Amino acid sequence: VHRLRSVDNLFVVVQEFKDYQFKETKEDALKDLEDLVKKLPWTDPLKIWELNNSLKKKKTKRKKHNLQRTESKEKLNDDRGEEKDEKDAGGEEDRAPNMAGAEPAMGQSTEESQGEALQNEEDDKEQPEAKSELHASSGAGTEASDDKKDEGDAKVLKFRVTCNRAGDKHSFASNEAARDFGGAVQEHFQWKADMTNFDVEVLLNIHNNEVVVGIALTEESLHRRNITHFGPTTLRSTLAYGMLRLCDPQPTDIIVDPMCGTGAIPIEGAMEWPGCYHIAGDNNPQAVKRAASNICSLLKKNENKESSSSSGVPLDIIQWDICNLPLRTGSVDVIVSDMPFGKRIGSKKKNWDLYPACLTEMGRICTPGTGRAVLLTQDKKCFIKALSRLGHIWCKSQTVWVNVGGLHAAVYLLKRTWERMEEKRSFW
Repeated sequence: VHRLRSVDNLFVVVQEFKDYQFKETKEDALKDLEDLVKKLPWTDPLKIWELNNSLKKKKTKRKKHNLQRTESKEKLNDDRGEEKDEKDAGGEEDRAPNMAGAEPAMGQSTEESQGEALQNEEDDKEQPEAKSELHASSGAGTEASDDKKDEGDAKVLKFRVTCNRAGDKHSFASNEAARDFGGAVQEHFQWKADMTNFDVEVLLNIHNNEVVVGIALTEESLHRRNITHFGPTTLRSTLAYGMLRLCDPQPTDIIVDPMCGTGAIPIEGAMEWPGCYHIAGDNNPQAVKRAASNICSLLKKNENKESSSSSGVPLDIIQWDICNLPLRTGSVDVIVSDMPFGKRIGSKKKNWDLYPACLTEMGRICTPGTGRAVLLTQDKKCFIKALSRLGHIWCKSQTVWVNVGGLHAAVYLLKRTWERMEEKRSFW
């Protein structure tokens, strides 16, 4: 489930209410949410959360144990193992402060979208391991099992509640709902509230009359996977993956992003479709520098993973003019790009000249008949007008509506017609 590339966040649904009737007064509505905690079926979702947690931690703990073993062997030769015992005791002391020091606040509102992870899928896949490794903590409090004494004695879980609320008919704010719901969760489980170093994140999603209570499986959004150097309009890796998938890349395809910005689309493409060749470019030297830095960071990350010389990524980046690309006519299979919205970069007025020129040049480099383009824009009126003037080159195949930072944008899948265009003079 964690390998899903187009999902920002994953969580297990505790219970979903399609038509929840909120009381009119704030006090009554919040009291209802508090009472809801005791009625929810927490047991299975907590099992999934523990399974998810144990599988993630398993890898890192194995490495730590191996390191400790080698260190202890060396120390055993020198100090007869006395210092090792002191180190282990010290390790337990270091962990103790993290379990204490809870903050009084329990709520936090956020606007990030949440992806739903199906409980049944994980149950089916991981059931054998669940039986042997899990001792689910439901009801009042949790304790470490006897089999896990080496991880410390009884541990009280730390938690926070995050509320995402949308709709204007609620008598309460999201932070008030998170605070009161969190108080009831603390009372029910005897967990400690901690806004930063939490073990469990309980999600309370309220959209008009729809209420979903869940437990988060991801510590941070999955869109932060490849980008280290951000620009003013860096595209989320999850959306970049969705755009690339829409154009159905085939092995040996040449994929171009002529307005790459910080390189989110070509980097995601090179990672997920290594059988294709990716070319990225931008007219802004600062954007090209950021994209190059992101590629370097990715190469270093890959080298560390493989612990050997990396073979690199099938990706090149260049500074160029979008309206005068140094590429041969009909040489590109796929174009995927995030076009300027005319808000943070450029302007709506400039887009009326830029969009037709871009689409014309893209049509020139794209292979007639089989070429395709996936383009994202929020300036839909300007794009459709430009596309209508270039109907002999591009044919609109599909439109997918997306939310980009609260803006209602569209992803257009275009197919290249069989119309041939004149070859430009050679750049070489």
